[in-house]
Amino acid sequence: MLVYILLDLNHFRKEIPPVLRIQNRGIQKKEQPFIVKKIGIVVKPDTEAIKKADELERWLRSKNIEIVRRENVPPKQRISDKDKSFAPADLCCVFVLGGDGTFLSAVRWIGDQKIPILGVKFGEVGFLAEIAEESLFTVAEAVLNNKFTTEPRMRLLVRVIRKEEELVCETVLNDIVINKGALARLAHIETYINDQYLTTYSADGLIVATPTGSTAYSLAAGGPIIHPAVPGILMTPICPFTLTNRPLIVSDSACIKIKLEKKSSDIMLTFDGQAGIEINETHTIIIRKGAYPVNMITMPDQDYFDVLKTKLRWSGSRI
Repeated sequence: MLVYILLDLNHFRKEIPPVLRIQNRGIQKKEQPFIVKKIGIVVKPDTEAIKKADELERWLRSKNIEIVRRENVPPKQRISDKDKSFAPADLCCVFVLGGDGTFLSAVRWIGDQKIPILGVKFGEVGFLAEIAEESLFTVAEAVLNNKFTTEPRMRLLVRVIRKEEELVCETVLNDIVINKGALARLAHIETYINDQYLTTYSADGLIVATPTGSTAYSLAAGGPIIHPAVPGILMTPICPFTLTNRPLIVSDSACIKIKLEKKSSDIMLTFDGQAGIEINETHTIIIRKGAYPVNMITMPDQDYFDVLKTKLRWSGSRI
């Protein structure tokens, strides 16, 4: 025997205490205003860049904004935890005045923090700078007024292990590079994808890059250009002995494991060209997508393909 019970929902709502009715509807939170209090400036050791950084710093301080300034740190030949120092967590954003090397240094300084970063071009050729020098103060004003967006760029998490001990754990925005010394023989690089053997590259080296890094060293080595929004990891051999070893794009969910064959010597592993470590057959390199992307500030009038065409001088474009 079925019994149907009809409820008068209007009557039921009247019986609910006011506090409970608010909880059922949910409380709408007001968005906190974007208030800029502290900005980081990373500057290339260049006369013009330093002059412009001084000008920017004075302008920002006139608006009661605290500045944390840092000169670009030269790349380290050997990596060490003592070399690491990170940006203050309360930075609202970071302006980078310099080329791609300075930008990568600033990304390393930010670490895993979500601090937005903006590149201002002061180098010859670069794909990481969002704006040119002449647009700096117009864009800075837009940033202060929260008239900008950010674009997440994937990073790679790289671990170097020897005898089950983790020696290095680094994140990179562009790439890691395994490269032999000038007088060394070909490097023999065993490569695995998700623990499945792929191949042994006999080459001058191997580049593992993000889509952002596809326009860096990988491009010079013959790799393809990948749009930053494409979810993939690029593997580009450097001058492979076997010509059929071509660049390969794997899913960004893949885990890449790399080992060197026995009796390997004079082989370096570098991280975004900023730091490096000498490796041999006792080391295992494990690479996967990093959990913390870089939040790059973008302007509404900037288009990736316009920048690409200009930098590569396609169709008669000029820098």
